[in-house]
Amino acid sequence: MQERPYVISIAGFDPSGGAGLLSDCKTFEQSKVMGLGVCTALTLQTASQCLSLEWRPLDEVTKSIQVLMGSYPVSAVKIGIVKDAEFLDEIIKTVKIGNPEVKIVWDPVLKSTSEFNFFDLKTLPQLKTIVNKLSLITPNYNEYSVLKENNLLPDTNKCSLLIKGGHRKDHLGTDILVEKEKEIVLQPNSHNDEYFPKHGSGCVLSSAITAELAKGENMETTCRNGKLYIEKFLKSNPSLLGTHV
Repeated sequence: MQERPYVISIAGFDPSGGAGLLSDCKTFEQSKVMGLGVCTALTLQTASQCLSLEWRPLDEVTKSIQVLMGSYPVSAVKIGIVKDAEFLDEIIKTVKIGNPEVKIVWDPVLKSTSEFNFFDLKTLPQLKTIVNKLSLITPNYNEYSVLKENNLLPDTNKCSLLIKGGHRKDHLGTDILVEKEKEIVLQPNSHNDEYFPKHGSGCVLSSAITAELAKGENMETTCRNGKLYIEKFLKSNPSLLGTHV
């Protein structure tokens, strides 16, 4: 049997299992990659609300990354919630020391759907020098608007941009991939009325994309395959906690 590629999720712990590390590792397993995990924060949340957040010390996070990168041939990394721009930058540096060629996807979660703030917005300007170190960022439409207003979108010759369409008022569910300054429109594969809202759907999509990158797919194919995965997830059942099928 061919060995599966190794992928790390660097994200928060959500006890409901719908988002963060638990959700990412479910996605990795279903996507046929070996999922590893580093916890950035302990949260107390359910599918409908986030009640508390406790950040792990940055040195503990980077040490965990060093151990995993030194022990396994990691080919792709997904980053979820991070405290601020410095936290993100140190994570990227540590990952690249372990493997300079690693693909890094950041899902820039600024706040939860229930309006719980994760990222320290005062550090947003520092992202200008950080985002181009990544392979792909996957903001939802609201997060894209914040990054655009603050002139923080990546140079797409260096870092691709996937604008998720789940929060759009027009063309709901239509994603836009910008790679090397070229826009590729990714239309929904099913009717929107077949989908149910899901807690952690952004985590699932970015994890599915990271898994595809680890398998060596190009960026457009990766995002298309990730879209197929998330659409199955959104159709899996009517509750806020989806199942991986």
